[in-house]
Amino acid sequence: MKRKGYIVLRYLAALAVAISILAPMLWLFLMSVSTTADLTRVPLEWLPRQWDFSRYGHLLSLAPGEPGALFLPALGNSLLVAAGATLVSLLLAIPAAFSFSRYPGRDGWLYAGLGIYMVPPVAFVLPLYFILEHFGLLNTRSGLVLVYCSLIVPFLTWMVKNQFDTLPQDIEQAARLDGLRIWQVLLRITLPLAKPMLGAAALFGWLLAWDEFFYALLFTSNLAAQTLPVTIAGFTAGRATDDGLVAAVGILASVPPLLIA
Repeated sequence: MKRKGYIVLRYLAALAVAISILAPMLWLFLMSVSTTADLTRVPLEWLPRQWDFSRYGHLLSLAPGEPGALFLPALGNSLLVAAGATLVSLLLAIPAAFSFSRYPGRDGWLYAGLGIYMVPPVAFVLPLYFILEHFGLLNTRSGLVLVYCSLIVPFLTWMVKNQFDTLPQDIEQAARLDGLRIWQVLLRITLPLAKPMLGAAALFGWLLAWDEFFYALLFTSNLAAQTLPVTIAGFTAGRATDDGLVAAVGILASVPPLLIA
């Protein structure tokens, strides 16, 4: 009897967590398909009297004057920047993590890198700005990739290093005795064993770049490199804001992370 009660309690807790996660998304969707009259009605009703999906059509249109002329380029920029930053960060983090894991005594450098997260992002604004300006990377996707790599690499290095620590080193030592070089051991032995963790690390890195707002706001000025978080903030600016349109943007912006996850 006690076991059944424990199982019921566990399922109720899981249901409560699921509701707390899904309820905001459901409300966001209902807002996106509600007319302005439904959104401003007092008292507010949970379901719209008239379902209106036209905002999604406007956001997916590149016609001049349509919200999609702002949304779609920003979506493309976010996808490119997040993918580029994740790929470059992984290429840098994997050998660094392998070095930290297999050659003890270097953890101080790793913790120094992680210490970056203890510093407010605003402290790096001027150095990063001068670097980007010097190399002509202001308001470019390449510049954002460079900035995001400085944020993602320490985190991915720490994640991948912890995974490498759990892998048995006997296989690597046997491979070295068979004549493989250290980089061949990494590519042929260690990385295949660490594939699941590498996927998780890539996902976390991608989400960090996808959600980043502060640096994207400061280092971009137009649609040439502006990412989705900055564009979403732009939709909320001004005296008259279409809350339903902002909700539709939020729904569409959540699709890529859900598909990748």
